[in-house]
Parts: sequence; C-alpha cells; structure tokens
Amino acid sequence: MAGHSKWANIQHRKGRQDAARSKLFSKLSKEITVAAKMGDPDPDKNPRLRLAVKEAKSNSVPKDVIDRAIKKATGGDAESYDEIRYEGYGPGGVAVIVEAMTDNRNRTASNVRSTFTKSGGNLGETGSVGFMFERKGQVTYAADVGDADTVMMAAIEAGAEDVESSEEGHVIWCADTDLNEVSTALEAALGESVSTKLVWQPQTTTELDLEGAQKLMKLIEALEDDDDVQSVTANFEISDEVMAQL
Repeated sequence: MAGHSKWANIQHRKGRQDAARSKLFSKLSKEITVAAKMGDPDPDKNPRLRLAVKEAKSNSVPKDVIDRAIKKATGGDAESYDEIRYEGYGPGGVAVIVEAMTDNRNRTASNVRSTFTKSGGNLGETGSVGFMFERKGQVTYAADVGDADTVMMAAIEAGAEDVESSEEGHVIWCADTDLNEVSTALEAALGESVSTKLVWQPQTTTELDLEGAQKLMKLIEALEDDDDVQSVTANFEISDEVMAQL
C-alpha cells in the first residue's frame, strides 16, 4: 500500500497548484451533474451525489458551483456522458487504470491511447490490469482528528475494514458498497473528513527508480490534463530517497 499512499501524496501536492484548480473543479462538477442526472437531485436521497458533493466541498469547490452543477442535471440541458474505464501499462510495467466521462467515446479513446504511446506505455483491453486492483471506499482524516486508537474504534463501529494511521493522517478503508454508510457514521463520530471517495486499491505494486518514476509522472500528468479523464490510478511504489528527488 506504500505506493498508493505516496501516489496520493504526490497528487495532493499537485492538486494545490493554481493551474490545476479550475480543471479539478470542472471534473468534480461533472461528477455531480452525472450523479444528479442518474438519480435523485437531493444528495440526502442519492448516495452517489452525496459523496460527489462531499468530495467537492473537501476540495473547496464553492457552494454556487455545486448548486449550478446539480441544477444543470435537472434543467434538461445537461450533456450525456458515458463512463468508461481504460486499462494499460505505463513505463516500467506499472499497471494504470484511467476513469473517464465523455460525450465522445472515439475522441477520448484516441487521446488516451495516444498519451500512453507517447509516454512509453501501452493501452490494453478492459480487464488487462483490473485484476491487480480492488474497488474500495476510502475516507481520509487529518492527523489532529484523534489518535490512532480513537480513529480505529470509530472505524470499527462504522463498519470499516481497515485503518492506516501515520503522522500525515488517517486513511480508513471499507467495501465500495458500504462507503456511504461508513462515511456517514464516521462523520457523526469524527466530524467532516478531508476526503471521501471510491478508489482502486492496488493489490500488488511495482517499484520504480528515479527515471521510471519521472516517466510515470509524465504519463499520469498528461492523462489528468485531458478534460475527459476523471481519475488515474497506478500500482507503483517508490523509495523515500526517490520520493525526495521527485
């Protein structure tokens, strides 16, 4: 799990850059619109929408932007998006899962394939790397919410499966189908989370040296720069020494 958590940390820092902020808002708004269009526009009656709104708020998306995204779904003029998962291998044989929402499948597939090729990777068939990951619910809290024992007890009572506590914070894992219930129970016990979302948890990892890590970062950043791409997950692991050089 070290690789996944370091990847998350890199993403966290990258996400603070102003250049990425508007793009992040756009991706979160798109998820809200799709969730509202697929179900009830009331977050309390729509678990997927509730989680989308919660994640948007944790990333400081303004309330008016969130409200506008929901209204867009109920106004009848919202675009129809297809949700697609792409799987492939990046530099160093690292498995990569790309989740996209698109109104043009051909455009997105072409762009994703081209990005993999240019970065020294290759796009595979659906299922080619998916078996290396497990769909999980992930709830993250800051370190100051409580000590490891306090968070562990709250997680157990909420129905979570595992907790990883460190100086950086607490990461609570649960079954993907339980995320809404678990996050609601945790919120009652610990307060607002830093992040609540569904993720692909790597079951195996590939260790990379500095050159391999730099090439993979280039691929991930290029994929995330695509407006159709919602998330990118890779099963790599890097040492603290390589992390420092990155």
